[in-house]
Amino acid sequence: MTTDTTTLLPHALPTCVNARIALFAMRRMGAHGLADARAAHAFFTAFGQGFRRPLVLMRVLMAELASTAAGTIAIAPCCCARMTPAEAALVSILGRIEMAPEKARLLTTDLLGVRRVENVLMAAAAVTAAFADEGRPVS
Repeated sequence: MTTDTTTLLPHALPTCVNARIALFAMRRMGAHGLADARAAHAFFTAFGQGFRRPLVLMRVLMAELASTAAGTIAIAPCCCARMTPAEAALVSILGRIEMAPEKARLLTTDLLGVRRVENVLMAAAAVTAAFADEGRPVS
């Protein structure tokens, strides 16, 4: 039995550049820890002098995801040109948290396998707001 990339990574990368920045940071922090230098550099490059707030809030989001999840959250290496279902859900949560919070809540509960996801949703909303405040809305 053979498996191809579209079976393991069924979702295309987001078309939104800002969502790709968030995805890159999630992949780096998920694989290498919250203090990953490449994730910090990507935020500095994208946000300039205003990089600290989005970076710190992304770290908070990743810590909340890790501490709340009932199981593992599958992430792909940074070089992958496709996304795992979990990554697609995370990007979708960031894109929907402001305009469709109930859909974001449902996605989050499905992703994490727990009912109480308020801390994760608050962190996701803060990340989304920080991106938007710096002129980089996630869609």
